[in-house]
Amino acid sequence: MADARSADLILSNLERLLPDLEALYKDVHSHPELSMQEMRTASLAADRLRTSSYEVATGIGKTGVVGLLRNGNGPTVMLRADMDALPVEEATGLTYASTVKTTDRDGESVPVGHMCGHDMHVAWLVGAASLFSLTRDAWHGTLMVVFQPGEETAQGAQAMIDDGLFKRFPKPAVVLGQHVMLGPAGTIAGSAGPITSAADSLQIRLFGRGAHGSMPQASVDPVVMAAATVLRLQTVISREVAATEAAVLTVGVLQAGTKENVIPDEAIIKLNVRTFDEGVRQRVLTAIERIVKAEAAASGAPRPPEITPLDRYPLNVNDKSASERIAAAFRTYFPADRVRHTGPAPASEDFGCFGSEWHVPSVFWFVGGTDPTTYAKAKEAGRINELPVNHSPQFAPVIHPTLRTGIETLVVGSLAWLSP
Repeated sequence: MADARSADLILSNLERLLPDLEALYKDVHSHPELSMQEMRTASLAADRLRTSSYEVATGIGKTGVVGLLRNGNGPTVMLRADMDALPVEEATGLTYASTVKTTDRDGESVPVGHMCGHDMHVAWLVGAASLFSLTRDAWHGTLMVVFQPGEETAQGAQAMIDDGLFKRFPKPAVVLGQHVMLGPAGTIAGSAGPITSAADSLQIRLFGRGAHGSMPQASVDPVVMAAATVLRLQTVISREVAATEAAVLTVGVLQAGTKENVIPDEAIIKLNVRTFDEGVRQRVLTAIERIVKAEAAASGAPRPPEITPLDRYPLNVNDKSASERIAAAFRTYFPADRVRHTGPAPASEDFGCFGSEWHVPSVFWFVGGTDPTTYAKAKEAGRINELPVNHSPQFAPVIHPTLRTGIETLVVGSLAWLSP
């Protein structure tokens, strides 16, 4: 369990650091970068670590940053923050809102916004790293801080691993991470076991035969084929997954044609699947393939459809013993009403790769970022689902107390292993 005196000593410097960390947060928010393009953000993080006397390595997995602070004998604790933003146009109206546009990996011009909260994650980790450096007599061991690229595309964690992360740095006793989410700011939520879902994204290419819109009899219409496929896919969850199991299947892209009186040759469907059990995952993916092929055959498609995996996130499972240790540390430091139990979230994360592939325990938790008064009113009115969530163009965590809370959780959680 974390030593409360150590936590108090280390966090005694937080108040004077908050203005600078708020400025850093707003800076990163105003200058978002897409996955695997986080050069500026990585440079900011590396500079802050050097200022705090960390051993710094950059360019790991393209833009990843690792900082080591060795402070005597003791375990190594790894803290991770992701850095990338989304191709989403911000609509928060904030004075520091992003107006950035850039070119994505497909060569398309897109808006960019920190609509998932990774800018807050960067500020949290910089803050915690700075505090540990300032008060080294309150803890012992090695702190390893990791600023990870490419979480939104499921590339970054594996890219860092493939670039020698496990060979170049000490093996940690535990890997810790957190995410800002919808919930009252100042609260922390987590649980042992599955905490974020596995995710599979697929592209489905359906082939038809084009024709004039006035002569559909000469065509094999991929628009109708795609529409039938989308509707039938909705039965996978409602009719093939038991009520006691959990899964989500969302079709996010349906593209076909360029003109209203021309039946096109093909259609594109892109979908996403979230699951919490490998058996359920396999059943859902098998059902998708069966339905897609059957609808194409039923339509008389001239060739079978192409099903292409786009990205995959592993199931993120919190180690039971380490989770209990973290929960005990949080309950010692925070008031009881701020530490909450939560079930697994349908969102997905590549954070789990670090622990599972390094064969060490990992723990991931959530920090609320919604104005507490706004959240309470929405809850009373039964309208929580109307509040902006991660990836919404309106998503904007309140800076205070979200910034302070996320730094406190990283410090207190780390001290469950690093205390004298």
